[in-house]
Amino acid sequence: MTSENNNKVHKKLTYSTTQKINGMVFMLPWIIGFLLFFLIPMINTIIYSFHVVGVKDTGGMEMTWSGIQNYIDLFNTEVSSASQQFARVFADENMNIIVNTPLIVIFSLFSALLINANYKGREVVRVIFFLPIVLGLSLVTTLVTTTGGEVTAITAEVTNESGFLMRMLMSNTFLPRDAITYVVDIVSNISSIISKAGVQTLIYLAGLQSINPSLYEVAKIEGATTYEVFWKITFPMLSNVTIFAFVYSFVDLFLASTISNEIYRFAFTRNNIGVGSALSVVYMVNVLVALVLMLFILTRVVKLDNGSK
Repeated sequence: MTSENNNKVHKKLTYSTTQKINGMVFMLPWIIGFLLFFLIPMINTIIYSFHVVGVKDTGGMEMTWSGIQNYIDLFNTEVSSASQQFARVFADENMNIIVNTPLIVIFSLFSALLINANYKGREVVRVIFFLPIVLGLSLVTTLVTTTGGEVTAITAEVTNESGFLMRMLMSNTFLPRDAITYVVDIVSNISSIISKAGVQTLIYLAGLQSINPSLYEVAKIEGATTYEVFWKITFPMLSNVTIFAFVYSFVDLFLASTISNEIYRFAFTRNNIGVGSALSVVYMVNVLVALVLMLFILTRVVKLDNGSK
């Protein structure tokens, strides 16, 4: 009787059901971690943001309901460590991320194309060009500092070169000052862009190597130029990879934002947990709204591009 029941159980567990069970078991550690280390702290942070949080005389946490006063104080009376209003801080951070995210993605695509190209000495170029990107310039900076190098001297040199570039462009071009300033800012921040493009370059490299080589062979037979091959084959085939690279770059820049340090300063240095929690909630909402808008725009662009092929 027992063997018959076991056979019935095995018959009911189809391949699809087994795959679902395996998937749930695989996701279980992430689900537990999400609930314990993200969802519960996030709920507590939202609760703290509507209270004045202190310490009882007898010990323990004391919370006094304050409504949205913490949010009002955040944007009216509180200032950052650089003595800026937080409305200005959010505006500057958003603008910085909006500008740098496309630059990082474009540089990552360029790096992957260069590394994936077929030419003599490609292996050496990969080691020289790609290894520093993967390691990140923070490690290089640490090595320079610990071995006696002067990072401030390097920074001063970059500043002098930026000033020279600014003067050269203003005297030899008819570009408006805002456009020249934008170009100079890109040049001065090139080291930061390179240091944050490692993972995206790996993603693009994997995407390039997954494209069927027969597509390029057919395009070559048809007489397509390199420019046409890129825009008609390579770029459309990397559309989904591009979306992922944008999302990764976007979130990575937000995680490295100075606002994270301001949250820590309010909560643990100034012991103002209520305002720090309010700042954390506003920051989280800002990230989610910006991410949704970016995904909406990108998916529309990819859809239009796919529909035109």
